[in-house]
Amino acid sequence: MTRDMLKTRIGERIVEFRKRKGWSQSDLARACKKDRQTIEKLENGKVNPTIFSLLEVAIALEVSLSQLLDI
Repeated sequence: MTRDMLKTRIGERIVEFRKRKGWSQSDLARACKKDRQTIEKLENGKVNPTIFSLLEVAIALEVSLSQLLDI
């Protein structure tokens, strides 16, 4: 798996969990104290997120980090 494929897959997982909660990108951004553009970039695989930022997103989505990264 390439780096870009990994970033894309993680982004897809974030979208999947966000939609399960019925949240918009803005809702998720507020929940993890990030701006909406950051969430958009994460979901679209445009950034290389740190493990800590992924943990913040997982906590906001009420899933474990391992669930988020279950690719």
